[in-house]
Amino acid sequence: MKTKIFSKKLLVTLLVVLIAVMALVIAGCTNNSSEEPTTTEPVQTTGQASAIVKGEGENAFVFIAVDLEGNSTHFMIKTDKETVGEALVELGLIAGDESEYGLYVKTVNGVTLDWDTHGKYWALYIGEEYALTGVDQVEIVPGTTYTFQPA
Repeated sequence: MKTKIFSKKLLVTLLVVLIAVMALVIAGCTNNSSEEPTTTEPVQTTGQASAIVKGEGENAFVFIAVDLEGNSTHFMIKTDKETVGEALVELGLIAGDESEYGLYVKTVNGVTLDWDTHGKYWALYIGEEYALTGVDQVEIVPGTTYTFQPA
Protein backbone atom coordinates (compact mmCIF):
# COMPACT_ATOMS: atom_id res chain seq x y z
CA MET A 1 0.00 0.00 0.00
CA LYS A 2 2.78 2.42 0.92
CA THR A 3 4.59 1.62 -2.33
CA LYS A 4 1.54 2.60 -4.42
CA ILE A 5 1.14 5.89 -2.55
CA PHE A 6 4.86 6.62 -2.86
CA SER A 7 4.79 5.79 -6.58
CA LYS A 8 1.81 8.09 -7.16
CA LYS A 9 3.48 10.93 -5.24
CA LEU A 10 6.70 10.42 -7.20
CA LEU A 11 4.80 10.44 -10.50
CA VAL A 12 2.93 13.64 -9.59
CA THR A 13 6.17 15.31 -8.48
CA LEU A 14 7.92 14.34 -11.72
CA LEU A 15 5.00 15.66 -13.79
CA VAL A 16 5.05 18.99 -11.94
CA VAL A 17 8.81 19.32 -12.48
CA LEU A 18 8.44 18.43 -16.17
CA ILE A 19 5.69 21.04 -16.63
CA ALA A 20 7.81 23.68 -14.87
CA VAL A 21 10.84 22.91 -17.06
CA MET A 22 8.70 23.05 -20.21
CA ALA A 23 7.26 26.42 -19.13
CA LEU A 24 10.76 27.80 -18.53
CA VAL A 25 11.96 26.57 -21.91
CA ILE A 26 8.95 28.08 -23.69
CA ALA A 27 9.35 31.38 -21.82
CA GLY A 28 13.07 31.38 -22.60
CA CYS A 29 12.41 30.99 -26.33
CA THR A 30 10.87 34.45 -26.45
CA ASN A 31 13.77 36.77 -27.19
CA ASN A 32 13.02 40.48 -27.50
CA SER A 33 16.64 41.57 -27.24
CA SER A 34 18.07 44.31 -29.39
CA GLU A 35 20.86 43.46 -31.81
CA GLU A 36 22.76 46.69 -31.03
CA PRO A 37 25.60 46.08 -28.56
CA THR A 38 27.28 48.58 -26.28
CA THR A 39 30.99 48.56 -27.02
CA THR A 40 34.18 50.25 -25.91
CA GLU A 41 36.83 48.13 -27.65
CA PRO A 42 35.42 46.99 -31.02
CA VAL A 43 36.41 43.57 -32.29
CA GLN A 44 34.47 41.71 -34.97
CA THR A 45 32.74 38.61 -33.65
CA THR A 46 30.49 36.42 -35.80
CA GLY A 47 29.97 39.15 -38.39
CA GLN A 48 26.92 40.59 -36.59
CA ALA A 49 28.29 42.93 -33.96
CA SER A 50 31.44 44.17 -32.30
CA ALA A 51 32.35 43.21 -28.77
CA ILE A 52 34.23 44.34 -25.68
CA VAL A 53 37.32 42.18 -25.27
CA LYS A 54 37.84 40.84 -21.73
CA GLY A 55 40.58 38.62 -20.36
CA GLU A 56 43.55 36.79 -21.76
CA GLY A 57 43.97 33.16 -22.67
CA GLU A 58 43.83 30.43 -25.29
CA ASN A 59 40.05 29.86 -25.26
CA ALA A 60 37.75 32.48 -26.73
CA PHE A 61 33.97 32.69 -26.67
CA VAL A 62 31.26 35.31 -27.09
CA PHE A 63 29.26 36.34 -24.03
CA ILE A 64 26.09 38.42 -24.41
CA ALA A 65 24.48 40.14 -21.43
CA VAL A 66 20.89 41.25 -22.07
CA ASP A 67 19.52 43.84 -19.64
CA LEU A 68 15.94 44.38 -18.41
CA GLU A 69 15.15 46.71 -21.34
CA GLY A 70 16.34 44.14 -23.89
CA ASN A 71 19.61 45.92 -24.68
CA SER A 72 22.53 43.58 -25.24
CA THR A 73 26.21 44.02 -24.50
CA HIS A 74 28.56 41.72 -26.41
CA PHE A 75 31.87 40.55 -24.98
CA MET A 76 34.69 38.53 -26.50
CA ILE A 77 35.98 36.50 -23.57
CA LYS A 78 39.54 35.15 -23.65
CA THR A 79 40.47 32.76 -20.87
CA ASP A 80 42.37 29.69 -19.79
CA LYS A 81 39.54 28.62 -17.44
CA GLU A 82 37.64 25.40 -18.16
CA THR A 83 34.05 26.50 -17.48
CA VAL A 84 32.04 29.51 -18.59
CA GLY A 85 31.15 30.25 -14.97
CA GLU A 86 34.78 30.36 -13.83
CA ALA A 87 35.71 32.72 -16.66
CA LEU A 88 32.78 35.10 -16.16
CA VAL A 89 33.19 35.22 -12.36
CA GLU A 90 36.94 35.88 -12.68
CA LEU A 91 36.23 38.81 -15.04
CA GLY A 92 33.51 40.21 -12.76
CA LEU A 93 30.78 39.79 -15.38
CA ILE A 94 28.60 37.56 -13.17
CA ALA A 95 28.16 37.10 -9.44
CA GLY A 96 25.83 35.16 -7.21
CA ASP A 97 25.44 32.78 -4.34
CA GLU A 98 27.00 29.33 -4.08
CA SER A 99 24.56 26.57 -3.20
CA GLU A 100 24.50 22.80 -3.17
CA TYR A 101 23.33 23.04 -6.82
CA GLY A 102 26.15 25.36 -7.92
CA LEU A 103 26.29 29.10 -8.56
CA TYR A 104 22.91 30.89 -8.41
CA VAL A 105 23.62 33.88 -10.66
CA LYS A 106 22.08 37.08 -9.32
CA THR A 107 24.17 39.75 -11.07
CA VAL A 108 25.08 39.92 -14.75
CA ASN A 109 27.13 42.82 -16.12
CA GLY A 110 26.27 44.93 -13.07
CA VAL A 111 22.50 44.28 -13.15
CA THR A 112 21.09 42.37 -10.18
CA LEU A 113 17.98 40.19 -10.40
CA ASP A 114 16.61 38.06 -7.62
CA TRP A 115 13.53 35.87 -7.97
CA ASP A 116 12.34 36.71 -4.45
CA THR A 117 12.57 40.46 -5.11
CA HIS A 118 11.96 40.89 -8.85
CA GLY A 119 10.09 37.72 -9.84
CA LYS A 120 12.76 37.20 -12.54
CA TYR A 121 15.98 35.26 -12.81
CA TRP A 122 18.98 35.12 -15.14
CA ALA A 123 18.45 32.49 -17.84
CA LEU A 124 21.54 31.04 -19.51
CA TYR A 125 21.55 30.15 -23.20
CA ILE A 126 24.19 28.18 -25.05
CA GLY A 127 23.87 29.35 -28.62
CA GLU A 128 20.09 29.57 -29.05
CA GLU A 129 19.31 26.76 -26.58
CA TYR A 130 18.21 27.22 -22.97
CA ALA A 131 20.92 25.69 -20.77
CA LEU A 132 19.84 22.73 -18.68
CA THR A 133 22.87 23.01 -16.38
CA GLY A 134 24.33 25.78 -14.28
CA VAL A 135 26.92 28.16 -15.71
CA ASP A 136 29.60 26.74 -13.43
CA GLN A 137 29.08 23.31 -15.03
CA VAL A 138 29.18 24.49 -18.66
CA GLU A 139 32.52 23.62 -20.23
CA ILE A 140 33.86 26.25 -22.61
CA VAL A 141 33.57 25.38 -26.28
CA PRO A 142 35.71 27.92 -28.16
CA GLY A 143 33.69 30.02 -30.60
CA THR A 144 30.37 29.33 -28.87
CA THR A 145 28.05 32.15 -27.78
CA TYR A 146 26.73 32.12 -24.20
CA THR A 147 23.95 34.53 -23.23
CA PHE A 148 22.38 35.59 -19.94
CA GLN A 149 19.01 37.29 -20.18
CA PRO A 150 16.19 38.02 -17.73
CA ALA A 151 13.44 35.42 -17.61
